[in-house]
Amino acid sequence: MKICGVQGVSVIDYPGRIASVLFLGGCNFRCPFCQNADLVLRQESLPGLDLEEMMQSLEKKKGFVDGVVITGGEPLIHGEALLSLLRRLCEAGLAVKLDTNGYEVELLREALAAGLVDYVAMDVKTSLAGYSKAAGKALDTRRIEQAIRIIMDSGARYEFRTTCVPGIVAESDIREIAALVSGAQRYYLQQFRPSGPMIDAEYEDVRPYDAATLGRFLSLVSPSVQTCGLRGA
Repeated sequence: MKICGVQGVSVIDYPGRIASVLFLGGCNFRCPFCQNADLVLRQESLPGLDLEEMMQSLEKKKGFVDGVVITGGEPLIHGEALLSLLRRLCEAGLAVKLDTNGYEVELLREALAAGLVDYVAMDVKTSLAGYSKAAGKALDTRRIEQAIRIIMDSGARYEFRTTCVPGIVAESDIREIAALVSGAQRYYLQQFRPSGPMIDAEYEDVRPYDAATLGRFLSLVSPSVQTCGLRGA
């Protein structure tokens, strides 16, 4: 497991907390619109951060920073190494938020059952029928459904979120996603912001949805979930 970057202080990545953000290299998806192409495809070209030095830095920030966000890439591909990191963060008295695509359902279940994660944010890419296009690979969509249920039944705080990429997410997809996450604590639509380098450079020229379209999408989901919002519009 390679820690490829750290954002020392963030007030937006962990709801209700001031957090540091750790970026782990590698991913099991190849989403064409991904804006972290270096983390996904070229992590070996990025400098790695020493775990012990990072933990010391987090200790020094305690009292100001009270949470840590683990993101990527996809953290759950790192198996026992990730669980070990989560344990250390918990032992240090830090609240942990995990950003994930949910596909590694076994490790997701283990981390939540062990109480190693306080908040989960899962990206729901699109409707199940379009998931392979969104993820850039063939996959078993039953694992996406399982991940949603595991998170909703976990007792942890959580959110689901969808980046509204034209050509990947349409109104029909939003209707299906609303059914998938029905009853969820929180669900957010995120505006697509094309900027390179992306995994598929064609998406750098995709025009985002306008505010009216995103508002219509939001109105389709809001009756199905407890809290619904729009980010980045």
